[in-house]
Amino acid sequence: MIIDLPDTTISQVAKKLVSVREEGGAVALGRVLTLIIAARNGVAEAAIDAANDASREHPMRVIVLTVGDGDAHLDAQIRVGGDAGASEVVVLRAFGDAASNAESLVTGLLLPDAPVVAWWPEAAPADPASSPLGRIAQRRITDAAASADVRDRLGLLGQEHSPGDTDLAWTRLTHWREQLAAVLDQPPFESVTAVEVRGSASSPSTALLASWLGLALDVPVAWAYEDPEQWSEGIKSVRLTRASGDILLERPEPGTAILTQPGQPDHDLHLPRRTLRECLAEELRRLDPDVLYGRVITEGWEKLGPPASAA
Repeated sequence: MIIDLPDTTISQVAKKLVSVREEGGAVALGRVLTLIIAARNGVAEAAIDAANDASREHPMRVIVLTVGDGDAHLDAQIRVGGDAGASEVVVLRAFGDAASNAESLVTGLLLPDAPVVAWWPEAAPADPASSPLGRIAQRRITDAAASADVRDRLGLLGQEHSPGDTDLAWTRLTHWREQLAAVLDQPPFESVTAVEVRGSASSPSTALLASWLGLALDVPVAWAYEDPEQWSEGIKSVRLTRASGDILLERPEPGTAILTQPGQPDHDLHLPRRTLRECLAEELRRLDPDVLYGRVITEGWEKLGPPASAA
């Protein structure tokens, strides 16, 4: 069910939510958090779809805030039932001066006594934690892949990092990290002496994986960007050098990886690029600060040198 509320106020939206709950049952029952999405119209629907899918694992209230130019007014829309997955969605479209105070727009709609997560699917504030929406959130989710200059954005994330910040470029690495950790947890238990990471220049995950490996293994990490004509999606390969020979985890084409180890046959692995829904659902599983990500984006990033292509 979709309910449109043109030229409205936050008070009227809150009252309508109560009315919908009374008419349709306790739709807020079991909601575990409030997710605030700050996005322009062209991105908001994709973000809502991802949130609706994730809500089947994390029932929540989703507040979507978009801003625009024009005469000061607020349009709202409430979505429940089949149009909202296992969540309830409130879309706020603020125009002119009505968009001047983002915090006041959403505060009256937050679930009481529930954690708040803020998500910027595209351009994010330079310092998310000190932004109007970031100040009221326990977790703050950004996506460096949406930045025009990936390396500058990662450097800024490290400089401005606060506990509770995270980035979907890090979340997309989960399966790569799991595979590499599983390999190193098998004999022979030799030290890694060098690491090489290659991937797309448009993928901040390439640099974050290099940063994580350098921090975790305390070894030199060489990383480079692949030719865009040869590879344009995410991470291409990771090479770990040990005394007995190199371990190579390579993705020759999107979705498929090959693991090569000394003295063993090659293994084909399913390693697809993670969907937005998967990444969002993973981030919503933990509402405490991601300490490892904080170390990777600060300590690890400071240790990591420039990519070979930029040297």
